[in-house]
Amino acid sequence: MLPSETWRAPGVRLLVNGQAVAGVVEAEVRSNNYLAADRFSASIALGADLTASPAFWSAAQGISVDLQFSLDATAFQSVLQGLVDTVAIEPAAALVRIEGRDFTAGLIDTRTQESFSNRTSSEIATLLADRHGLVPAVTPTTTPVGRYYQDQHDRITLDQFSRATTEWDLLTYLARQEGFDVFVQGTTLYFAPAQQQSDVRILRPADCMDLRLQRSLTLARDIEVTVKSWNSRQQTAFSQTAKAARRAGQSGGQSGLSQPPQQYVLVRPNLTPDQALQLAQRKLAELTQLERVIEATMPGELSLTPRSVVTLAGTSTDFDQTYFVDVLERSINPHAGFVQRIRAKNTSPRTETTIPADTVGAVAEP
Repeated sequence: MLPSETWRAPGVRLLVNGQAVAGVVEAEVRSNNYLAADRFSASIALGADLTASPAFWSAAQGISVDLQFSLDATAFQSVLQGLVDTVAIEPAAALVRIEGRDFTAGLIDTRTQESFSNRTSSEIATLLADRHGLVPAVTPTTTPVGRYYQDQHDRITLDQFSRATTEWDLLTYLARQEGFDVFVQGTTLYFAPAQQQSDVRILRPADCMDLRLQRSLTLARDIEVTVKSWNSRQQTAFSQTAKAARRAGQSGGQSGLSQPPQQYVLVRPNLTPDQALQLAQRKLAELTQLERVIEATMPGELSLTPRSVVTLAGTSTDFDQTYFVDVLERSINPHAGFVQRIRAKNTSPRTETTIPADTVGAVAEP
């Protein structure tokens, strides 16, 4: 069960360039599992503190922050480390409001035209982490990334849109190719296989200040994802299909009527059959996990992460099952105290299958 302290004295502490700043009025952190930067905002009372003076905020560059929350105003835990993007000074209210992102921002804001064709994904992740002063937590890989490009001539960095490609774009692309997760937490860049947390938390309606349960009937149907590709090197066209079907005994739709499966078709050039199958399975998982979504507001705590697993119990409905957290918002302010909001998603139990590849034979060279 999620912890519910009988006595709480929540607190917030903000370190700016390593120095604690007095007068933090409110703060909010939004963490996600979207391959995107976590974001924060804070309001600080302007006072005699040199760090929090208007002169500092109006001129400082490269402001780093460490935002910390506490349940007892004594033991503080870092919930985000990153950089300030915007500063707004309100002299009449004697406040400064700051917003920013975690250290993913450095990778997002850095354009690249390097192809790294002879390096592996893990070598690239380690190199980029070092460039931005991040500690690499990288699982080694063995495939040179040039093999992913094949005949597409380093498509990630050398096409006509290369000036808009960032280091983060490159890392997320490579993570998808490897079946990895990539994110920044604190000052560490993680590039490793996605891991399901073994500590599953129980969430009950009584734990929540507000609870919303949502279900997509469209995505509750059987779903088929087909990936079609033409491999110019092998001179072969083929398709791969992955399917998720409701288990026996589940409702077939309104009034029990049978409904045809939802079909999605993706066309991608120069994939191998294995790559096409992996893409179909990945897209299938992304679609089906949006079938059931729960949103809960509850007293703040510090153990959940955007990659946590929770089990909803006590609603006496089919919503009582396991969910994967993908958004976690925490806020501390004088009006509501310490509150957190979570968004979690998953599909109903299904049976997943793959259809053997439909291959058009090799085409002879003219």
